Amino acid sequence: MNIYVGNLPWSTSEEELKTLFEGYGSVESARIITDRESGRSKGFGFVEMSDDSEAQKAMEELNGKELSGRALRVNEARPRREENRRF
Repeated sequence: MNIYVGNLPWSTSEEELKTLFEGYGSVESARIITDRESGRSKGFGFVEMSDDSEAQKAMEELNGKELSGRALRVNEARPRREENRRF
């Protein structure tokens, strides 16, 4: 299951994001989205977990949880809409 994680502190690393979710099960990948030009975090990312029940538990328990003073927004990622993509 692909999980959206929003409102991340700018300083959060992909390793920290992965570690946060590993407390709930096996994490296949954790990715922080960065600005192409500056390389700075955009404040959100995605975590991929193979077990849906573990992913569901992680979403329930981490949504609203504070990380470095910011309340995380955690939910199932939705597919990107084509009209919003820039080429």
